Amino acid sequence: MRRSRFTAYAASLLLAAGIALTGATAAQASQEAAATGYVALGDSYSSGVGAGSYISSSGDCKRSTKAFPYLWAAANSPSSFDFTACSGAQTSDVTANQLGPLNAGTGLVSISIGGNDAGFADVMTTCVLSNDSTCLSRINTAKAYVDSTLPGRLDSVYSAIRAKAPSARVVVLGYPRFYKLGQDCLGLSETKRSAINDASDYMNAAIAKRAANHGFTFGDVRSTFTGHEICSGSSWLHSVNWANIGESYHPTEAGQSGGYLPVLRNLA
Repeated sequence: MRRSRFTAYAASLLLAAGIALTGATAAQASQEAAATGYVALGDSYSSGVGAGSYISSSGDCKRSTKAFPYLWAAANSPSSFDFTACSGAQTSDVTANQLGPLNAGTGLVSISIGGNDAGFADVMTTCVLSNDSTCLSRINTAKAYVDSTLPGRLDSVYSAIRAKAPSARVVVLGYPRFYKLGQDCLGLSETKRSAINDASDYMNAAIAKRAANHGFTFGDVRSTFTGHEICSGSSWLHSVNWANIGESYHPTEAGQSGGYLPVLRNLA
Protein backbone atom coordinates (compact mmCIF):
# COMPACT_ATOMS: atom_id res chain seq x y z
CA MET A 1 0.00 0.00 0.00
CA ARG A 2 2.79 2.38 0.97
CA ARG A 3 4.55 1.51 -2.26
CA SER A 4 1.41 2.28 -4.26
CA ARG A 5 1.05 5.64 -2.53
CA PHE A 6 4.70 6.44 -3.15
CA THR A 7 4.38 5.42 -6.79
CA ALA A 8 1.30 7.56 -7.21
CA TYR A 9 3.00 10.50 -5.50
CA ALA A 10 6.10 10.15 -7.67
CA ALA A 11 3.94 9.92 -10.78
CA SER A 12 2.08 13.08 -9.78
CA LEU A 13 5.38 14.93 -9.31
CA LEU A 14 6.62 13.79 -12.71
CA LEU A 15 3.33 14.83 -14.29
CA ALA A 16 3.50 18.24 -12.64
CA ALA A 17 7.08 18.66 -13.76
CA GLY A 18 6.12 17.62 -17.26
CA ILE A 19 3.32 20.17 -17.33
CA ALA A 20 5.65 22.86 -16.01
CA LEU A 21 8.30 22.06 -18.62
CA THR A 22 5.68 21.91 -21.36
CA GLY A 23 4.32 25.25 -20.24
CA ALA A 24 7.77 26.80 -20.23
CA THR A 25 8.53 25.37 -23.66
CA ALA A 26 5.21 26.61 -24.98
CA ALA A 27 5.80 30.06 -23.52
CA GLN A 28 9.27 30.19 -25.06
CA ALA A 29 7.94 29.02 -28.42
CA SER A 30 5.17 31.61 -28.24
CA GLN A 31 7.71 34.35 -27.51
CA GLU A 32 9.89 33.26 -30.40
CA ALA A 33 6.90 33.01 -32.72
CA ALA A 34 5.88 36.56 -31.78
CA ALA A 35 9.34 37.88 -32.61
CA THR A 36 9.22 37.63 -36.38
CA GLY A 37 10.06 41.08 -37.66
CA TYR A 38 13.29 41.69 -39.59
CA VAL A 39 15.45 44.81 -39.29
CA ALA A 40 18.44 45.32 -41.61
CA LEU A 41 21.10 47.65 -40.21
CA GLY A 42 24.56 48.66 -41.32
CA ASP A 43 26.68 50.30 -43.95
CA SER A 44 26.80 50.35 -47.76
CA TYR A 45 27.45 46.60 -47.98
CA SER A 46 24.04 46.08 -46.40
CA SER A 47 22.26 48.97 -48.12
CA GLY A 48 23.31 47.62 -51.51
CA VAL A 49 25.58 50.31 -52.94
CA GLY A 50 26.90 48.95 -56.22
CA ALA A 51 23.86 46.79 -56.96
CA GLY A 52 21.72 49.50 -58.58
CA SER A 53 17.91 49.76 -58.36
CA TYR A 54 18.10 52.23 -55.47
CA ILE A 55 14.93 53.12 -53.61
CA SER A 56 14.33 56.79 -54.34
CA SER A 57 13.07 57.57 -50.84
CA SER A 58 16.34 56.31 -49.33
CA GLY A 59 18.26 59.26 -50.76
CA ASP A 60 21.99 59.21 -50.11
CA CYS A 61 21.66 55.98 -48.09
CA LYS A 62 21.23 54.21 -51.45
CA ARG A 63 19.16 51.26 -50.30
CA SER A 64 18.73 48.85 -53.16
CA THR A 65 15.97 46.41 -54.02
CA LYS A 66 18.85 44.14 -55.10
CA ALA A 67 20.51 44.23 -51.67
CA PHE A 68 20.56 41.01 -49.67
CA PRO A 69 18.22 42.28 -46.89
CA TYR A 70 15.57 43.24 -49.44
CA LEU A 71 15.96 39.92 -51.26
CA TRP A 72 15.70 37.93 -48.01
CA ALA A 73 12.58 39.80 -46.93
CA ALA A 74 10.95 39.29 -50.34
CA ALA A 75 11.59 35.54 -50.16
CA ASN A 76 10.61 35.02 -46.51
CA SER A 77 7.79 37.51 -45.87
CA PRO A 78 8.64 38.50 -42.27
CA SER A 79 5.82 40.08 -40.27
CA SER A 80 7.59 43.41 -40.71
CA PHE A 81 10.68 44.58 -42.58
CA ASP A 82 12.61 47.72 -41.74
CA PHE A 83 15.58 48.58 -43.93
CA THR A 84 17.68 51.27 -42.25
CA ALA A 85 21.19 50.41 -43.51
CA CYS A 86 22.87 53.44 -45.03
CA SER A 87 25.81 54.15 -47.31
CA GLY A 88 28.77 55.57 -45.42
CA ALA A 89 27.48 54.53 -42.01
CA GLN A 90 29.85 54.16 -39.09
CA THR A 91 29.04 52.55 -35.75
CA SER A 92 27.92 55.89 -34.30
CA ASP A 93 25.48 56.36 -37.19
CA VAL A 94 23.89 53.00 -36.47
CA THR A 95 23.24 53.82 -32.81
CA ALA A 96 22.07 57.35 -33.60
CA ASN A 97 19.90 56.76 -36.66
CA GLN A 98 19.15 53.12 -37.41
CA LEU A 99 17.85 51.38 -34.28
CA GLY A 100 14.39 52.95 -34.12
CA PRO A 101 12.48 49.97 -35.59
CA LEU A 102 13.97 47.45 -33.13
CA ASN A 103 11.61 46.15 -30.46
CA ALA A 104 10.53 43.01 -28.61
CA GLY A 105 8.86 41.73 -31.76
CA THR A 106 12.07 41.81 -33.80
CA GLY A 107 13.06 38.23 -34.59
CA LEU A 108 15.98 38.86 -36.93
CA VAL A 109 18.60 41.58 -37.23
CA SER A 110 21.37 41.70 -39.82
CA ILE A 111 24.23 44.17 -39.77
CA SER A 112 27.52 44.90 -41.52
CA ILE A 113 29.50 47.67 -39.84
CA GLY A 114 33.06 48.63 -38.98
CA GLY A 115 34.71 49.18 -42.34
CA ASN A 116 34.01 52.90 -42.45
CA ASP A 117 35.16 53.37 -38.86
CA ALA A 118 38.52 51.86 -39.84
CA GLY A 119 38.84 54.19 -42.84
CA PHE A 120 38.02 51.77 -45.65
CA ALA A 121 37.50 54.45 -48.31
CA ASP A 122 40.74 56.24 -47.44
CA VAL A 123 42.68 52.97 -47.41
CA MET A 124 41.50 52.11 -50.90
CA THR A 125 42.08 55.64 -52.22
CA THR A 126 45.61 55.65 -50.80
CA CYS A 127 46.40 52.25 -52.28
CA VAL A 128 45.06 53.19 -55.71
CA LEU A 129 46.91 56.51 -55.89
CA SER A 130 50.14 55.81 -53.98
CA ASN A 131 53.09 53.45 -54.06
CA ASP A 132 53.34 50.12 -52.28
CA SER A 133 55.05 51.51 -49.20
CA THR A 134 52.47 54.23 -48.63
CA CYS A 135 49.62 51.77 -49.20
CA LEU A 136 51.02 49.32 -46.64
CA SER A 137 51.60 52.09 -44.13
CA ARG A 138 47.97 53.22 -44.41
CA ILE A 139 46.78 49.64 -44.00
CA ASN A 140 48.89 49.26 -40.85
CA THR A 141 47.29 52.41 -39.45
CA ALA A 142 43.86 50.91 -40.10
CA LYS A 143 44.88 47.66 -38.39
CA ALA A 144 46.04 49.62 -35.35
CA TYR A 145 42.61 51.24 -35.19
CA VAL A 146 40.97 47.83 -35.44
CA ASP A 147 43.03 46.73 -32.44
CA SER A 148 42.64 49.81 -30.27
CA THR A 149 39.31 51.47 -30.97
CA LEU A 150 36.98 49.41 -33.12
CA PRO A 151 36.19 46.71 -30.51
CA GLY A 152 34.69 49.27 -28.13
CA ARG A 153 32.65 50.85 -30.92
CA LEU A 154 31.30 47.47 -31.99
CA ASP A 155 30.45 46.63 -28.38
CA SER A 156 28.39 49.81 -28.13
CA VAL A 157 26.39 48.94 -31.24
CA TYR A 158 25.88 45.30 -30.32
CA SER A 159 24.80 46.14 -26.76
CA ALA A 160 22.30 48.69 -28.05
CA ILE A 161 20.84 46.15 -30.48
CA ARG A 162 20.39 43.55 -27.74
CA ALA A 163 18.84 46.05 -25.36
CA LYS A 164 16.20 47.07 -27.90
CA ALA A 165 15.60 43.63 -29.47
CA PRO A 166 16.04 41.08 -26.64
CA SER A 167 14.55 38.15 -28.57
CA ALA A 168 16.23 38.74 -31.93
CA ARG A 169 18.67 36.48 -33.69
CA VAL A 170 21.47 38.83 -34.75
CA VAL A 171 23.58 37.97 -37.79
CA VAL A 172 26.71 40.07 -38.18
CA LEU A 173 27.94 39.97 -41.78
CA GLY A 174 31.63 40.37 -42.57
CA TYR A 175 33.44 41.61 -45.65
CA PRO A 176 34.82 39.67 -48.65
CA ARG A 177 38.42 39.41 -49.72
CA PHE A 178 38.77 41.83 -52.60
CA TYR A 179 41.34 40.30 -54.92
CA LYS A 180 42.15 36.98 -56.46
CA LEU A 181 45.91 36.71 -56.18
CA GLY A 182 48.44 35.22 -58.58
CA GLN A 183 46.61 36.52 -61.66
CA ASP A 184 47.64 38.92 -64.39
CA CYS A 185 45.54 41.91 -63.48
CA LEU A 186 45.67 45.58 -64.40
CA GLY A 187 45.74 48.09 -61.60
CA LEU A 188 47.17 47.50 -58.15
CA SER A 189 50.36 45.53 -57.58
CA GLU A 190 50.30 42.04 -56.13
CA THR A 191 51.83 43.48 -52.96
CA LYS A 192 48.95 45.90 -52.52
CA ARG A 193 46.33 43.31 -53.39
CA SER A 194 47.71 40.83 -50.90
CA ALA A 195 47.89 43.45 -48.15
CA ILE A 196 44.29 44.54 -48.79
CA ASN A 197 43.10 40.93 -48.55
CA ASP A 198 45.03 40.48 -45.30
CA ALA A 199 43.42 43.64 -43.94
CA SER A 200 39.98 42.28 -44.76
CA ASP A 201 40.81 39.07 -42.88
CA TYR A 202 42.07 41.16 -39.95
CA MET A 203 38.83 43.14 -39.86
CA ASN A 204 36.69 40.02 -40.10
CA ALA A 205 38.53 38.38 -37.21
CA ALA A 206 37.94 41.40 -34.99
CA ILE A 207 34.25 41.65 -35.90
CA ALA A 208 33.69 37.92 -35.42
CA LYS A 209 35.24 38.04 -31.95
CA ARG A 210 33.08 40.92 -30.77
CA ALA A 211 29.96 39.34 -32.27
CA ALA A 212 30.65 36.05 -30.47
CA ASN A 213 31.15 37.87 -27.17
CA HIS A 214 27.62 39.24 -27.49
CA GLY A 215 26.10 35.90 -28.46
CA PHE A 216 25.61 36.99 -32.07
CA THR A 217 26.25 34.89 -35.17
CA PHE A 218 29.02 35.91 -37.55
CA GLY A 219 28.30 35.50 -41.25
CA ASP A 220 31.55 34.93 -43.13
CA VAL A 221 31.10 35.80 -46.81
CA ARG A 222 34.66 35.08 -47.90
CA SER A 223 33.81 31.54 -48.98
CA THR A 224 30.82 32.57 -51.11
CA PHE A 225 32.92 35.25 -52.84
CA THR A 226 35.79 32.85 -53.52
CA GLY A 227 36.32 32.70 -57.29
CA HIS A 228 34.46 35.98 -57.70
CA GLU A 229 37.03 38.44 -56.41
CA ILE A 230 38.42 41.31 -58.49
CA CYS A 231 40.90 39.87 -61.04
CA SER A 232 39.05 36.54 -61.09
CA GLY A 233 37.44 37.13 -64.47
CA SER A 234 34.03 36.68 -62.84
CA SER A 235 34.07 39.42 -60.23
CA TRP A 236 31.14 40.10 -57.90
CA LEU A 237 32.89 43.27 -56.73
CA HIS A 238 33.33 46.55 -58.56
CA SER A 239 36.91 47.64 -59.08
CA VAL A 240 37.56 51.39 -59.39
CA ASN A 241 34.52 52.83 -61.12
CA TRP A 242 35.58 56.26 -62.37
CA ALA A 243 32.07 56.96 -63.67
CA ASN A 244 30.55 56.33 -60.24
CA ILE A 245 33.36 56.37 -57.73
CA GLY A 246 31.05 55.59 -54.78
CA GLU A 247 30.35 52.13 -56.16
CA SER A 248 34.05 51.20 -56.27
CA TYR A 249 34.94 48.12 -54.21
CA HIS A 250 31.32 47.31 -53.44
CA PRO A 251 29.39 44.14 -54.32
CA THR A 252 27.58 44.03 -57.62
CA GLU A 253 24.01 42.75 -57.91
CA ALA A 254 25.49 39.24 -58.25
CA GLY A 255 27.61 39.83 -55.14
CA GLN A 256 24.51 40.67 -53.14
CA SER A 257 22.46 37.72 -54.37
CA GLY A 258 25.27 35.18 -54.68
CA GLY A 259 27.72 36.35 -52.01
CA TYR A 260 25.70 37.80 -49.14
CA LEU A 261 22.18 36.40 -49.46
CA PRO A 262 23.13 32.68 -49.12
CA VAL A 263 25.05 33.43 -45.91
CA LEU A 264 22.11 35.24 -44.33
CA ARG A 265 19.72 32.56 -45.56
CA ASN A 266 21.78 29.82 -43.91
CA LEU A 267 22.06 31.66 -40.59
CA ALA A 268 18.70 33.41 -40.19
